[in-house]
Amino acid sequence: MIDARLGLGPFRQRLPWLGGTLQTLRNPLIGRAPPSAGCRSERLVLPLSDGDRLHGALDRPLRPVAGRPLVLLAHGLAGTEDSLYMREASARLNARGHVVLRLNLRGAGPSRADCRGHYHAGRSDDLRQAIAALTPMLVPAGVVAMGFSLGGNTVLKLAGEIGAEAGRLRAVVALSAPIDLQATTLNLMRRRATLYQAVMMRQFKAEYVAPGAELSEALRAAAALATNFVRFDQTVTAPRHGYPSAAGFYAANGALDRLGQIRIPALVIMAEDDPVVPFAPYRRVDWAANPALYPVLTRRGGHVGFHGPEGIWWLAALERFLDHAIPG
Repeated sequence: MIDARLGLGPFRQRLPWLGGTLQTLRNPLIGRAPPSAGCRSERLVLPLSDGDRLHGALDRPLRPVAGRPLVLLAHGLAGTEDSLYMREASARLNARGHVVLRLNLRGAGPSRADCRGHYHAGRSDDLRQAIAALTPMLVPAGVVAMGFSLGGNTVLKLAGEIGAEAGRLRAVVALSAPIDLQATTLNLMRRRATLYQAVMMRQFKAEYVAPGAELSEALRAAAALATNFVRFDQTVTAPRHGYPSAAGFYAANGALDRLGQIRIPALVIMAEDDPVVPFAPYRRVDWAANPALYPVLTRRGGHVGFHGPEGIWWLAALERFLDHAIPG
């Protein structure tokens, strides 16, 4: 299902990235992208109400286009401003004349030094505060928030919470988002996802307990013992954030039940063969019931993949969406 309003052709895989696994592994195999030559980058620090501060890279295009919104990029689990998909998106958006903020979520990358807390999939208020903290000169045309994987759930949750009272936020984009958090963590327990979970868990735990993190000894011990995300969320995430259980945390923070409340344009890109995030929750959504939703649901593409003969296909979908939903 590809929303007809976008006029977007079907996704086609390209060699050697055939199948969900290889589509997904392309990003870590390629590594980091070089800095874009089409922008001037500067550091930006945004305060949060509890004293933590979010760091980001602000990429200003060499040829800005008046009337185009700033695009805020929110990374996935264990990601940072330098994740390959963040740099690829920024380079493409800069070429279109957009200012881009590659934001490090709470406790991630450069934000770690100024954060006692840590991000999770439902921490939408951090994005709300970050957008509010941007100076008016940066956002004369508003903001589009794009989230990758975990960050995709966060931006959709934010859009559902604010409804039509969006203020600066004009649209959101979610790529490979785990809109049902419990289903995703259970999916990672399956044998075929063992490698993904092991790698993500190792990276995430190292970041979570790094110097600067405000954690009790009991929570640090629980984090050290957790070998999967179900256990981690039950013994660390839930108690740290005031939830009685992992199930309670998942229910409160997944975006699935908030999609119907979204009132600003929302592009949602997801592949059936995603080995990390299960596709089944997407089948439960009545996409036609909410015209604010722009579903782009494909058979192939993997997780934050979509590598096709003409390049990264989700970038083409993003451009079509911006042209249709936010012309100018």
